[in-house]
Amino acid sequence: MKVAQITGPRACALAEKPDPAIRRDYVLLKVEVAPMCNEYVAYRDGVYLERNRPDSLGHEMAGVVADAPEGALLSPGDRVVALCGYPCGTCELCRRGYYSHCATTEDPLEVCKSESGECGFAQYAIKPARLCVPVPDGMPLDHAAMACCGLGPTFGVMRRIGVDSSDTVLITGLGAVGLGGVINARYRGATVIGVARTPYRAELARDLGCAAVLDPRDGDVRERIRALTGGGVDVAIDCSGRPEYQRLCIDAINRLGTVGFLAEPGELTVRVDDDLVQKGATLMGSLDINLADAGPLLRMISRVPDQIERFITHRYPLDRIGEAFERQSRYECGKIVLYPWS
Repeated sequence: MKVAQITGPRACALAEKPDPAIRRDYVLLKVEVAPMCNEYVAYRDGVYLERNRPDSLGHEMAGVVADAPEGALLSPGDRVVALCGYPCGTCELCRRGYYSHCATTEDPLEVCKSESGECGFAQYAIKPARLCVPVPDGMPLDHAAMACCGLGPTFGVMRRIGVDSSDTVLITGLGAVGLGGVINARYRGATVIGVARTPYRAELARDLGCAAVLDPRDGDVRERIRALTGGGVDVAIDCSGRPEYQRLCIDAINRLGTVGFLAEPGELTVRVDDDLVQKGATLMGSLDINLADAGPLLRMISRVPDQIERFITHRYPLDRIGEAFERQSRYECGKIVLYPWS
């Protein structure tokens, strides 16, 4: 099968790998759609996050079951979206549905005794059946694939916080995750304020429903947020991982407000008295959805097809991944999807 790999600084190519093998409860997926997330950081800067390696890229995918073990709940031909990661499936957190917070993740290649299959930028992948969610009839696979990092992280944190139509939500880091947060917040009826540096993403955020998008280079953003809200926002969600934006989120919430941190990099000093005790604030870390929320998330996606189409700004065949990486590196995109069989 064909697999994308990074071959050097700002260089990539397709390579051949053996088709994956499956064992235990794993299924073989023919990857039809592979959304792009933070892999461009490895391409551009040589920084490998999460499970990324030069020859193993991509953690989001949707496709068709090509093979399944006997007795599996899935059958060849089923259309599914595969949720991110390889949690153990047996710990307390996994049993409660919080698979993304599993502390005892497994190596899929070791489980399946396979030479390949752990990444999405490839024609085939292997996934535990429990993480493969059936896609409703009539839903395009590229829309369903937004249930991964495109919409999943912000959907999950907003469910935990309980965001509703009475809330004003600040979103910092309007990239492929933060822009999905605009869709989620607007679906819940909330008012959204965004912070973005790039004109392309600021305009896209407005198109998706942001009431205001502030450029942090144009004056004191904290004071502008206070002026817009009459004191502060109810909820702030950071999708950037940048300490200055994380600090802004804490400073921008009103008393009894909540901050959700989604981006993994970053280091922040928190003043316990001023930031937490006096404000009565809640700081929350979150990754993806709870497994039980996969169905509700797909139902939401089915109800906002026009927003999903605007959110997916670019589509490329896998052999043009270099162009996709360059566009991501310029921040001139929303969500980009790759098609491994095109």
